[in-house]
Amino acid sequence: MNKDVEPVDLYQWDAQVRVQSQVEVLAGVDEAGAGPLAGRVYAAAVILPQGAELPYLNDSKKVTPRRRDLLFDLIREQAVSWSVAWVEPEEIDQLDILNSRMLAMQRAIDQLNPAPQMVLVDGNRDHGSCCAITTPHQLVVKGDAHSASIAAASILAKVSRDRYMEEMAKAYPQYAFEKHKGYPTKLHYELLRQYGPCPIHRRSFLKKL
Repeated sequence: MNKDVEPVDLYQWDAQVRVQSQVEVLAGVDEAGAGPLAGRVYAAAVILPQGAELPYLNDSKKVTPRRRDLLFDLIREQAVSWSVAWVEPEEIDQLDILNSRMLAMQRAIDQLNPAPQMVLVDGNRDHGSCCAITTPHQLVVKGDAHSASIAAASILAKVSRDRYMEEMAKAYPQYAFEKHKGYPTKLHYELLRQYGPCPIHRRSFLKKL
C-alpha cells in the first residue's frame, strides 16, 4: 500500500509561476482514466487560494485512498473554484483517447469561475488531431509532483472517477469494476471473455479480445 508522502513545497512552485507569468488567477488541470477498458475519462480543474492548507497534498497516485477522500473534501471547501468534467466511452471510441483527454480537460477548465488567466496542464501534450487545450497554458511534465494546483486537480479527477466506477459496479456487477476500476487486469479480461462487453466498455480498447 502507498504511504502518504509529505511533498516538496508545491505551493511555492505555483507562487513562482504566478510571479514569472504575471498572473493572479492560476489553475491546474489533470485527468484520470486514460488507460482503462471501460468507463469515462475524467478531468478536474482547480484554482487554489494562496495560503490553502491541504495536508499531504501530492500526486494522487502517491496518496492513500483514505487521504484522497479527505483531500477531496478539503480541496472543494478551500478552492476559489473547482470543476470536474468527463468524456463518455462512446465519445472516446469516436475521438480516440488523446483527443478525449484534451476535451475532458478543456471542459473542466471552461467550468471554472473566475476564468483562469493561465492553466498548468499535467503532461507533455496539449492537443490531439481535433481537440486541444485552448486556454492560455503551460505544460508541466509530472506536474502533480510540482504544482499544488495540478496535484489538487489530480485528486478530484481520481476520486471522481473511482466513485463513478463504483456506481458502475452496482449497475454491472458481473465485471467486478469495484476491484479494478475498468483497468486492463487479468480479472477484467477474464470477465470480458466470459460476459462480453457492456454499454460502458470502450469498444476501441477491446482489440485483444
